[in-house]
Amino acid sequence: MNINAVKSLAPHALLALAVAAGGLFSPLAQAQQVYRIIGPDGKVTFSDQPPPAAAGAKVSAGTPGGGGSAPTGLPFELRQVASKYPVTLYSGENCGPCAAARTMLTNRGVPFSERTVTSNEDIKALQRLSGDTSLPFATIGSQQLKGFSDVEWTQFLNAAGYPPTSVLPPSYRPPAATPLVAVTAPPAANNGAARTATAPAPAAPPPPAADNPAGIKF
Repeated sequence: MNINAVKSLAPHALLALAVAAGGLFSPLAQAQQVYRIIGPDGKVTFSDQPPPAAAGAKVSAGTPGGGGSAPTGLPFELRQVASKYPVTLYSGENCGPCAAARTMLTNRGVPFSERTVTSNEDIKALQRLSGDTSLPFATIGSQQLKGFSDVEWTQFLNAAGYPPTSVLPPSYRPPAATPLVAVTAPPAANNGAARTATAPAPAAPPPPAADNPAGIKF
């Protein structure tokens, strides 16, 4: 946001933005995490809280929704901001607004992690996080941004303290996008059919002797 745009805002609007930014970017903001929990009855649920130890449930996969540490190799000021208010982009396939959001963050030099939402489990986890299934979705610290608006995202990035232009070193490479929920494939069933299929084939019988062309065994 440039200076002229700031001056054009009404004083009460500026005050509201400052108050909102101060509350939304509290140092107590915590990065969200998705837990895929399998209960004793085999029921799968998603939660942003791990199950209690006494519940007998297993966490088969947990995927961070915002991270908590900045990538190494960043300038000190940017590393401090990225550590306090990490940015995570949630995107989908063939999503034009998602591509626009990604380009905006990249051009501004904001280090961010990206979580893809493609499977049914990803969609359920996204709904658990945001209360909605619309994309793109982003988090800056604990602040949630639903849908892409260049003006709105710029305001919150400014409030968090991200530089207005890129200060990333030329050697910086963003991390690869990963699924929101990492599902581990179950091990193959160890049944009789599998043992039969993997058993070695019986050896071929030796050829009949020359004096016993019919191969008769006595």
